Amino acid sequence: MQARVIVILGTTASGKSALARGLAAALDGEVLSIDSMKVYRGMDIGTAKPSPQQRAAVPHHLIDVADPWESFSAARFVTLADQAVEEIHQRRRPVIAAGGTTLYFKCFYEGMFEGPPAHPEFRSALRTRIEREGLDALHAELARIDPAAAERIHRNDRRRIERALEVHHLTGRPISDLQRQWDRAGPRRTDWRWTLIGLRWPKEIAARRINARVRRMIDAGLVEEARRLWNDPRGLSEQARQAVGYRELFEHFQGRYTLDDAIERIKIDTRRLAKAQRTWMKRLPGVAWIDLDEGDAVETVLPRAYELIEA
Repeated sequence: MQARVIVILGTTASGKSALARGLAAALDGEVLSIDSMKVYRGMDIGTAKPSPQQRAAVPHHLIDVADPWESFSAARFVTLADQAVEEIHQRRRPVIAAGGTTLYFKCFYEGMFEGPPAHPEFRSALRTRIEREGLDALHAELARIDPAAAERIHRNDRRRIERALEVHHLTGRPISDLQRQWDRAGPRRTDWRWTLIGLRWPKEIAARRINARVRRMIDAGLVEEARRLWNDPRGLSEQARQAVGYRELFEHFQGRYTLDDAIERIKIDTRRLAKAQRTWMKRLPGVAWIDLDEGDAVETVLPRAYELIEA
């Protein structure tokens, strides 16, 4: 009997997690989070983690498995996700996977990107340049040699900027070209039975949903949560520092922005993230899309998703 893996895709604030919980409850399944920030303990409001009550009602996996000062990689995610799928399958339950981290999903679904190994000397030279010229200079260089990668990688994401420049240095080719070759037409685990379901909102409604969610997070105490993380003497990993919704507040704490400006930047950066997710998902084959509009909620989407699963 094959493991059953149902994946819910969609941009940020599209309702993926709510649908995943609804399906898990209806199918006696368990939820697998595909989110690079929900793995971190203490990053709750800004990552829209399920509440303790929701997690008690439906088992969730890959949430709160690392501390925010720890580095957490896509490879580690895939290892833990594979283990979770096998454990859930042993219980004869379906896996309902949902999340917006496209890299983690891609590695989980298609396999890891095999780029050239790290080059310590080149990395050291890049670190020296960052100290001397600033990270913006390296991002500008990346934009010249690989505009596609620069558009996708945030200007403050030092780790990914360094990796993109390193790959170009070692291969003479843009990392975006190599990653396109990585694209495949099917899953790496052919022994699992996959169903991919996508949630698609009109852009204007998606933007309003994002803005409303940011406001709810602020009202729920996101600023205070971010300040606790910022003041923790154990520090933050580079991944945690780059989380949308937190990095803008960290910059506010450093005096770069007023609080109102930081909140507005969270909205802008979240909409930008959603645009990148939307662009990536358009290229993903095999997704059964559910088009949504005003008034749609889990109650209206659940029957349509169930039909796709049973098809």
